[in-house]
Amino acid sequence: MGSERRDALRVADDVTAERDAVAADFGAAVNMTPKELEEWLDTDESKSVGQKKDGGEATGHASGRRIVRLMRTKRADLSDDDYAHMTKVVGYVHRHLAQRPPGDVRDTPWRYSLMNWGHDPLK
Repeated sequence: MGSERRDALRVADDVTAERDAVAADFGAAVNMTPKELEEWLDTDESKSVGQKKDGGEATGHASGRRIVRLMRTKRADLSDDDYAHMTKVVGYVHRHLAQRPPGDVRDTPWRYSLMNWGHDPLK
């Protein structure tokens, strides 16, 4: 086998390993099912939080809709952009969890925002 072929296989193995790691991290960060997340996104509480551009849909709410699509997509059909979004979700969840407010968080904007990103901290 030529060196170019070996290099191409090595790169493919690296990409596969990286995608496997991203998918595992995403699976650990997103602890809501697609159905739970979809139902949550339809609530007034879900729509009440997040940064909205020009009064439109909040960033986290749009991310939640995308997360539902990602979870229902076969891994083989996910794009590089999908994996980039999965990485963004993991980063958001980890950062937000580190900012947990004191006391009961059940009915807080903090929890609602996390849930828009697919993570219910009460689970």
